[in-house]
Amino acid sequence: MRRTVRLLSPVNMAAPRSLALWGYCDRGWSRLMPGCRLPGFRSCWPGCPLGARLLSQEKRATETHFGFETVSEEEKGGKVYQVFESVAKKYDVMNDMMSLGIHRIWKDLLLWKMRPFPGTQLLDVAGGTGDIAFRFLNYVQAQYRGKQKRQLRAQQNLSWEEIAQKYQNEEDSLGGSHVMVCDINKEMLKIGKQKASAQGYKAGLAWVLGDAEELPFDEDKFDVYTIAFGIRNVTHIDRALQEAHRVLKPGGRFLCLEFSQVNNPLVSRLYDLYSFQVIPVLGEVIAGDWKSYQYLVESIRQFPPQEEFKEMIEDAGFQKVTYESLTSGIVAIHSGFKL
Repeated sequence: MRRTVRLLSPVNMAAPRSLALWGYCDRGWSRLMPGCRLPGFRSCWPGCPLGARLLSQEKRATETHFGFETVSEEEKGGKVYQVFESVAKKYDVMNDMMSLGIHRIWKDLLLWKMRPFPGTQLLDVAGGTGDIAFRFLNYVQAQYRGKQKRQLRAQQNLSWEEIAQKYQNEEDSLGGSHVMVCDINKEMLKIGKQKASAQGYKAGLAWVLGDAEELPFDEDKFDVYTIAFGIRNVTHIDRALQEAHRVLKPGGRFLCLEFSQVNNPLVSRLYDLYSFQVIPVLGEVIAGDWKSYQYLVESIRQFPPQEEFKEMIEDAGFQKVTYESLTSGIVAIHSGFKL
């Protein structure tokens, strides 16, 4: 049975304390100050500075960013869902256009850094279109095939039938490796499944609809957790990191590929110009969606820089946390271990 841990947001934790103060205000202080009032409650003391301050704190706690726009936490989830529902069909094409194909190299580097071995159990979160999953399957299959060839060369007495049988076993070609693709967006998963079918990926692959902040998996289940270009869209990044730590086995590895802070002033100016003046136009021309790509550009600027994100990963319980900036810091790969 899966144990679900419900993490309380600052809103949930603040509310009971606030209500307790207001309740006491109504029962006790109202006898001394019968004229005091607070909107939404029956009575309070004049001016009520403490109550106003608590209300202000609660309001700030429920607000977050959607690009450069300030929205409620509840509203952000729906808005992000709509963005990826809208861009799903043109997602891969736009990735190639926006990055001039460099995103493929970044994702290859993520796999080379992971260096999975046959038998690795991978959870790829926000991986709806399957880019990381397919690379993982190709990598472990190549590793296993290489190992198998070396073993066959060492066994001179095998018959042709025995050799052929080993190569025809598709499940065995992965050495027991498996990847679970988890995404909150049905349209992104739909596109990923279509790609898998078209490219012949069947064995060692599964798809599940799930929220990065509340993963539908048991504790200590996976060897590796990856999330590529997805964590900046999560409402509560700290919760997603805690969930990543929960589902990893002891010794498991967290890997995140995400846009980050450019560390070269000249590149930064050119990158900003391209991001704000070109990418939304490409989104309109190719995908018929200016607003979604304007949000994606803005969301990159709202994501914490490399060092700050490293500290967030450490706060979630990971150890040996490091990062590598790629392409002058346009993206970074963060790595941490559950020890």
